[in-house]
Amino acid sequence: MNAGYIASGAEKEIFRAAWANGLPVLLKGPTGCGKTRLVQAMAEDLARPLVTVACHEDLTAGDLVGRFLLRGGETVWEDGPLTRAVRQGGICYLDEIVEARADTTVVIHPLADHRRELNIERLGEYLTAPPEFMLVLSYNPGYQSVLKDLKPSTRQRMVAIELGYPTPEVEQRIIVQEAQVDTALARRLVRLGQAIRALTDEGLAEGASTRTLISTARLIRSGIAPNVAADVAIAGPLSDDPIASRQLREMARIYMSAN
Repeated sequence: MNAGYIASGAEKEIFRAAWANGLPVLLKGPTGCGKTRLVQAMAEDLARPLVTVACHEDLTAGDLVGRFLLRGGETVWEDGPLTRAVRQGGICYLDEIVEARADTTVVIHPLADHRRELNIERLGEYLTAPPEFMLVLSYNPGYQSVLKDLKPSTRQRMVAIELGYPTPEVEQRIIVQEAQVDTALARRLVRLGQAIRALTDEGLAEGASTRTLISTARLIRSGIAPNVAADVAIAGPLSDDPIASRQLREMARIYMSAN
């Protein structure tokens, strides 16, 4: 199944060049801007298996590399997702890497420089990654803090690709393609999304992502009234503040009823 990613710039070319040169990639961008979709599309284009890890604060090095498990009275080794990707020559995608514990990310350092090695300490084994293997990290700079940021020693091993929200023209094409709706509806949704994103300068934590606009379009295509769809797929998820929610709902009503 083709991921159908529509590029906003040179991100696909940069990604391919990084893969060809054995360089890891760091994807930076807001929620729902297409980071995961880009990785999925490139894995398909490069014909490489994709192993995705949703990072969280309890993620350990053992979760990534592997561990011994007791099965049927025997102790057996089970590869973790990172080890599987190395053995397969696949793409290992660590989504929202800053959510992982800092000591966990150290395990990727030898894979992300000229060594391209994975130390499986419990097996006393070093795996050398094949040329086809690629490491990809992603995170949302909007949520980073002093306590949640990548170490410079990790950052400087990466090729950074910054993704933002698409241009209005590209975003309109994405909505039409993903939600299978007409251009007029996609245009209204794009205008609504742009208006909401302007509110981030007035206290809204984050604007309406392309993902939320697609979700709204899909609900409308399924027969939900446009203002209701925008309410439940955009206004509701974006804020719990009564004043902000009311403002978002009013904006949705205006933009979704406009021609």
